[in-house]
Amino acid sequence: HVQLVESGGGSVQDGGSLTLSCVMSGHKYERPCMAWFRRAPGLDYEGVAAVCSDQTSTIADSVKGRFTISQDNGKNNVVLQMTSLKPDDTAMYKCAAARHKPYGGLLNLLEYQEWGQGTQVTVS
Repeated sequence: HVQLVESGGGSVQDGGSLTLSCVMSGHKYERPCMAWFRRAPGLDYEGVAAVCSDQTSTIADSVKGRFTISQDNGKNNVVLQMTSLKPDDTAMYKCAAARHKPYGGLLNLLEYQEWGQGTQVTVS
């Protein structure tokens, strides 16, 4: 079965940086997309960034210029580099995978079938 394992979360001060990594295994997707979503306490999931096997990508306006997403290792590993972190970035960050390019936008949460357990990011 498909498995997504995130790593790299933690606690940082305002203005700090973190790098999140997600490794996907057990799949046979030919053209997958992988994305990061986050959920702060009391709020809905927010799409952060996504990248597809054809190298199309998107970054949410709320993090544009501060976060970058990249994919390597044969499309099985996605990295989210986060800089200039703010307290508003505090959330549980979850990696997700879609079998193909999502309809309705790369950050359409409903199009992602597989999800990791998440990694906590706390900015204070």
